[in-house]
Amino acid sequence: MTTKDSLWHAGQRERTLQQLRDTSNSWDVIVAGGGITGAGIAREAARRGLKTLLVERQDFAWGTSSRSSKMVHGGLRYIAAGDVKTTLHSVRERERLMTELPGLVDRMGYLMAHYKGGFPGPMVFNTLLRIYDFFAGKRYRQFHPLNAFRWLSPLIRQQELLGGTQFADAVTDDSRLVLRVLREAQRDGALALNYLGVDGLIKQQDRVCGARLRDSLTGELFELQADVVINATGAWADELRGQMQAEAKIRPARGSHIVVPSWRLPVAQSYTAMHPDDGRPIFIFPWEGRTVVGTTDLDSPGIDNSEASMTRDELEYLLAVARHQFPTAELQQSDIISSWAGVRPLVSSGALNPSKEKRDHSVWDDNGLVSVSGGKLTTFRLIALDVLRAAQPYIKRFPSGEFSDRLFTPAPPPAQSAFRNLPGHVQKRLLGHYGADIEALLARCHDDELEVIPGSRCLWAELRHSAASEAVEHLDDLLLRRTRIGLLIEQGGLIWQDRIRRICSEELGWSEARWRDEVMRYRQIWQRHYSVPE
Repeated sequence: MTTKDSLWHAGQRERTLQQLRDTSNSWDVIVAGGGITGAGIAREAARRGLKTLLVERQDFAWGTSSRSSKMVHGGLRYIAAGDVKTTLHSVRERERLMTELPGLVDRMGYLMAHYKGGFPGPMVFNTLLRIYDFFAGKRYRQFHPLNAFRWLSPLIRQQELLGGTQFADAVTDDSRLVLRVLREAQRDGALALNYLGVDGLIKQQDRVCGARLRDSLTGELFELQADVVINATGAWADELRGQMQAEAKIRPARGSHIVVPSWRLPVAQSYTAMHPDDGRPIFIFPWEGRTVVGTTDLDSPGIDNSEASMTRDELEYLLAVARHQFPTAELQQSDIISSWAGVRPLVSSGALNPSKEKRDHSVWDDNGLVSVSGGKLTTFRLIALDVLRAAQPYIKRFPSGEFSDRLFTPAPPPAQSAFRNLPGHVQKRLLGHYGADIEALLARCHDDELEVIPGSRCLWAELRHSAASEAVEHLDDLLLRRTRIGLLIEQGGLIWQDRIRRICSEELGWSEARWRDEVMRYRQIWQRHYSVPE
């Protein structure tokens, strides 16, 4: 089966499903899970020439991979815990991603304020950063004495302040990163479908040899043969492993964030603030023109196929650390634009506190079902390679030889004058977010759509391109994951609903009745899972 770019275009889903119904050939690899881990596995499998199908029962990046802390980081705390290997790998992957994806994975400065009697002190912290920078092959660290740090951070708590240390990691839009990886997999021949999940495993004498798929939109069932089924469903990995009578391993942990206007809490860099109640590090950082405060780390047992939500206690916890670190800002609940909560797939070791669980990934082989969970956004490429090594014995035609380490195909800047006339930072952002698809984006947009949607950094042209070409099935796909205006703009972005409706009508063919249904559905999702909890 040949995979064409058009398979994600509006109206093409049924044609793709018909190809699945008609094909009698088996797949080399079926990947369950359309987050960053599944996308990375599909990308590495497809580049090796393996016939690869990725399915996701919700939307791409619907789970953890659209609701992370947006950070591509080396894991500085792993050094303190003695896990030098994880830090080394993470730092090197961070540097790789910043090099390959400027405009989507970009360096961000981090500041750590030091207070009298606080831990870690300047000497200990800078010793850790010395190792961190050594792994990167660059010096990012710098200590700022009291007066210089006050100039950098005029709103910060001043009592017993000694100064602060600056270092660097990176920031991204996690769901856009998933889409970029999936597009690379598609170009190498992979097929990726959202709202199509693995409902059950097909077995012969206890050996997994395929999967039964369910269309989440219609309920239709498909049965497909495969050499191996890879379970990359993250926090939900125990569901499929349970069909092989495997012991449960996942400890879901919820992490929540709040978004506030940048003028209410202006930060040019990310601050690592120690929470006054429990001493946990919390990040306060700039993202997409807003300021984000997060994250919590709480056990979230009994998760199902529904979205996570921030609790009232978590809201108060995050407001408390923001007020403690920046008391003169006097941040209030009324300042909050939105929230999000994601579930981390921690691998349980029996630690009393989820914050103490390891963040490295684990791979299990259950007789043809290869499962992976845990790990970091930053190291998704290394996780994918580990998974394929575990899957290799099951794949009949696994290729030999060396393959490129490069994740993303370089995309030259478009020659169109409309692109050249955009500000440099907008050009960089578009190239990072869309890569080779930037030509299609520019060709489709209207003359007035190369303008920023007020309250975000997203262009109207991006909204139109995503609606037309990125497998959008529901309004929340478009506003919460393809673009992030549902997190960045008041009322989930629906203050612009007339213009959004016009785009959805033109590109998705939605009638007035369909639009009303989608708005009702979206409002319910946003109020329950992305607003301020009552």
